[in-house]
Amino acid sequence: MSKPDCIRKQLAKRLLPRLEPWRGAVAWRIAFSGGLDSTVLLHLLADLARQHALPPLTAVHVHHGLQAVAASWPGHCRQMCQILGVPFQVLDVQVRPGASLEQAAREARYAALEGVMQDGEVLLTAQHRDDQAETLMFRLLRGAGVRGLAAMPGHRPLGRGTLFRPLLDEPRAVLEAYAQEEGLSWIEDPSNQDSRFSRNYLRSHVMPMLVTRWPQAVVSMTRSAAHLADAQGLLDELAVQDLATAQTPCTWPWLDLPSLELAPLEGLSEARQRNALRHWLTPLTRLPDTDHWAGWNSLRDAGPDGRPIWRLADGQLHRAEGRIWWLSGIWLKDVAGSQHWSMASQPLTLPGNGMLHLLGEIPRGGLHVHYRRGGEVLDVPERGRRDLKRLLNEKRVPVFLRGRLPLLYRGEQLLAVANLPGLDADPRGDWRLHWQPPTNDHRLR
Repeated sequence: MSKPDCIRKQLAKRLLPRLEPWRGAVAWRIAFSGGLDSTVLLHLLADLARQHALPPLTAVHVHHGLQAVAASWPGHCRQMCQILGVPFQVLDVQVRPGASLEQAAREARYAALEGVMQDGEVLLTAQHRDDQAETLMFRLLRGAGVRGLAAMPGHRPLGRGTLFRPLLDEPRAVLEAYAQEEGLSWIEDPSNQDSRFSRNYLRSHVMPMLVTRWPQAVVSMTRSAAHLADAQGLLDELAVQDLATAQTPCTWPWLDLPSLELAPLEGLSEARQRNALRHWLTPLTRLPDTDHWAGWNSLRDAGPDGRPIWRLADGQLHRAEGRIWWLSGIWLKDVAGSQHWSMASQPLTLPGNGMLHLLGEIPRGGLHVHYRRGGEVLDVPERGRRDLKRLLNEKRVPVFLRGRLPLLYRGEQLLAVANLPGLDADPRGDWRLHWQPPTNDHRLR
């Protein structure tokens, strides 16, 4: 048996059991940069697909356009895919400027890949064991916690599908030997040699020194990452238990916002509070660093009359009426103005604020919709005219919600406040004002 065949067959023999759980996927997409690692993965999978029943393969190349030399890379990748008989797709992305070009490019790349994933599809990426050790070292130097030091998981959700890293247990040296002995050609990214980038500095200077002194350093570091992944799994289990007591129904079932009851969280130790909140916030926002967690203490410990807000990367955490509420996207934008409702038999679209319906017999007269400006009064059955602010206090309506509640007027007369029992309907019960609040995007980030 020739040596190239031996390397290919040995690697394929190790890879097939790892691929087995994903062979029922609708399709496999391969993140194909054209570099050595992804070239080996693509070549190996294309070879396996000729021998085994695998899901349809498609190679996806993300073009960042950050370097002039990169203009030729999609062409190289397309030619490689033509040779292997694998469909090819290019995704052009714009990288937002920021403090870390590495991080910005990574975020743009994964956002683009997430955007093309369909239900039941799997994205395969070519990170290997050396990448895992490098990731652990990089995050250790940044002061990451247990979740960060667990480094890269073997698989995780990505958009509507799953991301899977089949080569994570393989050393880079094996991939290099495979590529050379198979006669593969690949792209050498000049930026990989630029030691101004932190990951490149670790790869070019730090890791070689560690391996020279401790030859098993990479193996040991990846083993530590696996131990930390186990520890994080236990912390996640504890978080689920702690959150179960706080995920009680809120007073407003029509309000589709993530929220937790505060009292059960306050009964936990501070470490368990942070652990539970990290777990809860992970699909909603990028998590804060250690220093920024002081915002949670301020929100938790605020007095009953306070209106604390904890501002995070992708939204805000509010405290109101014994609960904490996650607001993001459209919920952080103010609503104002008024709208005539000339066809009240039809739903009224409220710009930036969902939809309004009148259920039952439509009241006569010119109707229009306002938002709170202060000083409003409402005729309440058996109570007479009451200040709206006092009524909202009685109903314990969260402050962040008060400015969004649609108010139905006929002329200068306030007729109803949407969705508040006792305030949202005609005294005779002929009609009721129903509001569908705007939905927010709570997808995994």
